[in-house]
Amino acid sequence: MSLPALRLHPLGEAALLCELPPPATLAQQQRIWALAQEAVQWRGVREVLPGMNNLSLLFDPGQIDGVELEMQVLSAWPQLATASIEGREIEIPVAYGGEAGPDLADVAAHTGLAPAEVVRRHSQGSYVVYLLGFLPGFAFMGGLAPELATPRRAEPRMAVPARSVGIGGEQTGIYPLVSPGGWQLIGRTPRALFDPLAAEPTLLRPGDRVRFVVESFEA
Repeated sequence: MSLPALRLHPLGEAALLCELPPPATLAQQQRIWALAQEAVQWRGVREVLPGMNNLSLLFDPGQIDGVELEMQVLSAWPQLATASIEGREIEIPVAYGGEAGPDLADVAAHTGLAPAEVVRRHSQGSYVVYLLGFLPGFAFMGGLAPELATPRRAEPRMAVPARSVGIGGEQTGIYPLVSPGGWQLIGRTPRALFDPLAAEPTLLRPGDRVRFVVESFEA
């Protein structure tokens, strides 16, 4: 298996973006996790921020020069073992369709599948949380069946209800809070994704494996 090419981009004087080309896959995300685990131990690196197919390194220019850090990344990259985060198994109950999933019919029309078949395939998937971002507790997940991939809405909603389950391109995710958003909404879960007062504020963490369970279905 060939090593994916890593591209480096300075972000000002104290940050470095390490980026992999698309598509986003679990194997590529695992290499990003591995680089993060390695880089956080380096002199001068203050923080590591894994993203989708990328990793941002925040560093202290007084301790390490940006060019030196780039050389360290490029030297370490071929030597990394793929990191597999020990994630948990999380079940998410979902009320599909109806008021909870107003875009289910649009996803069905785009995919050529009946709404019930969209629900069946979505709930049978095995998903992995690649990262949290966009909103506190918003999990970007890989593992969506290719035939369910649906482009985002042409006109985003100004207020997506909290806990809405959606499809955006080749990914699925859950809005933890009321927010503007353009993902296709196919259902809603009663589970809270973010509680700022809890010991662990987010329900999901990178590496977790998620399974959606059909709580109800309305065509």
